[in-house]
Amino acid sequence: MARKKTASKKKNKTTKDVDWKDVARLMLTSRAMDDKEENELVPNKEVLYQFSARGHELGQILLGKLLTNKHDSASAYYRSRPLLLTLGLSEEDAMAAPMGKSGGYSDGRDIGVVCNKPDADAPKVLPMAGDVGSQYTPAIGWAQGIEYRKKVLKEKEYDKAISVILGGDGSVATNGFWSALTIATTQNLPVLFYIEDNGYGISVTSEYQTPGGKISNNLQSFNNLKIYDGDGTDPEEAASLLEESVDYVRGRKGPALIRLTVPRLNGHSYQDNQAYKDDKLVEKEKKNDPLEKLKAYMVPDQITEKTWKNWEKKAKETIEEAAEAALNRPQPDTSQTEKFAFAEDEIQTIGGLAVEGHEFPESTEEAKPEKQRINIVEAIRRTLKYELETNPRVMVFGEDVGMKGGVHAATMDLQSEFGQDRVFDTSLSEEGIIGRAVGLAYSGLMPVAEIQFRKYADPATEQLNNCGTTRWRTANRFAAPIVVRMPGGFAKCGDPWHSMSNEVFFTHAIGWQVAMPSNAEDAVGLLRSAMRSNNPTVFFEHRNLLDAKYARKPYPGDEFIVPFGKAKKLREGEELTIVTWGAMCERSEAAVEKLGVSADVLDLRTLMPWDKEAVLDSIRRTNRCLIVHEDNKTAGFGAEIAAVLVREAFTYLDAPVERITMPDIPVPYNVNLMNSVLPTTEKITGKIEELLSF
Repeated sequence: MARKKTASKKKNKTTKDVDWKDVARLMLTSRAMDDKEENELVPNKEVLYQFSARGHELGQILLGKLLTNKHDSASAYYRSRPLLLTLGLSEEDAMAAPMGKSGGYSDGRDIGVVCNKPDADAPKVLPMAGDVGSQYTPAIGWAQGIEYRKKVLKEKEYDKAISVILGGDGSVATNGFWSALTIATTQNLPVLFYIEDNGYGISVTSEYQTPGGKISNNLQSFNNLKIYDGDGTDPEEAASLLEESVDYVRGRKGPALIRLTVPRLNGHSYQDNQAYKDDKLVEKEKKNDPLEKLKAYMVPDQITEKTWKNWEKKAKETIEEAAEAALNRPQPDTSQTEKFAFAEDEIQTIGGLAVEGHEFPESTEEAKPEKQRINIVEAIRRTLKYELETNPRVMVFGEDVGMKGGVHAATMDLQSEFGQDRVFDTSLSEEGIIGRAVGLAYSGLMPVAEIQFRKYADPATEQLNNCGTTRWRTANRFAAPIVVRMPGGFAKCGDPWHSMSNEVFFTHAIGWQVAMPSNAEDAVGLLRSAMRSNNPTVFFEHRNLLDAKYARKPYPGDEFIVPFGKAKKLREGEELTIVTWGAMCERSEAAVEKLGVSADVLDLRTLMPWDKEAVLDSIRRTNRCLIVHEDNKTAGFGAEIAAVLVREAFTYLDAPVERITMPDIPVPYNVNLMNSVLPTTEKITGKIEELLSF
């Protein structure tokens, strides 16, 4: 039952266990870092982006000291450097990262305060992101991963581990916060939401972020959420509330939220002069400095003024040395900048099955077809079933995938066979579905998430993009290999919501593999490859092919795989090359059949990577190329292929490279309207004749 915990001014005996000397050391170190950056490194342009933690340090340090299980995780944000220092981030790495120097947690690839910490035998800090609120749902996935590994995989060392999420008061207005809160409370996950309320989101006050300006008041009616509220500048009060809230979650009493008020003693970033605050408020905030309050708490009762001054001096000296060492680091190696967009020989430290040493059953590219033909829906269901049977780390989830079996029936009966821990329904939040998948992948599992229709992936764009760039941003420290199943494209009718294709979006998204099978056999092989890959994959299931006669093929066997980046030649000829994928394979083959021409018809099968060599080899023989795809024309993936051909096959071409695509409009609902704009067999035959007569 939701209940507000009122902060007590009475001394709590639990705070006696706090190592206040080390808390002071860490606070003074963090403050010295901010001083060094703000007074010297930023003005000298040694640091280009600076986000001060001044005023936020105390609660973060106290929280960090409570993360003691090696499977604990913190999902933090750009003002969380004190937490990282508490968890063992070196002063030199902390100083070098904002300078963009080599090493550290991104090797100069990301903003210096966007941190991560992948230690195998210590609490993890999940990869941060620069967008507000995106830290929430991956942490939910980590929490669910903790429970899964403890309950399903029977790994006792995950007992008592927790997931902590740090956010500012501005972040409580975001999609990610509310999605995470819903999942945590409905699934009773071991999650602590730690909200640092400094009263401002850059210049916007809390009243504009949440009604009444106080999120802890607004959540009183949330079932299964314990709420704590207090002063993040008062040493004993903050320590007591944090210890109680962490113990509550670690004791598996449910998720909790703690809101601590703190002052933001500097602007949002270095460039922010806080002109929107009046002088009285600025002065009031300075008097509320948690560092001064910690000093007053310790001096003279625990230490002398002289000791405190010696600590201050030592912290400044430490940071001077760390800054000097950081400045002397080399610049990152520019020859390595393109590494780690995708998995390479070096395995990441955290995330995915490769890290866990999982061994898959044997596989082959040789199909062993059964006698009966099946549709794509059954092909997907059987592939999921086999991978669930042979890999206990596979989880399948999304809206309606459980008892209903998915709106397209691709997960029918899987929940009844494998249970709700492994095949389960989610709340209606694509942000939550994808963000949770990312966190589950970080925790060493293989999440297969379903988005019901392509268009509905749009609310998850932030998580999809961040997932794809994780490996690169962290210089291969973290990766999140997930599979996102996504039906789309036209069917018996169209419409702007369920019929979107837009596969080019995912080919442009960094770090994502993209598969688009045109038949049941390839659906099996590509989905199995995706579920065994060390890269995240978008698996596009075309709605018009799910039960189409054209797409029906015999099940190719439980060992069958299709490698990514390997096109399939549907027809072979000499006069023309047609490059296509998805539902356009059927129409392209029909056009060639109707005209009786000799043509290569290449089904790319995967767009990222795509089989450039197969296309070039074909063009060198046929000297003509037609690209057919359902996506819109402008900047569609066909434009990428055409650009490559103009550069690498120009001397072989006897005619312009042509494209047949949708025009730059959504898919209409009316069937006649839809057919008037889709690439049809008739349109393809007309373009073939035009090319052959050029």
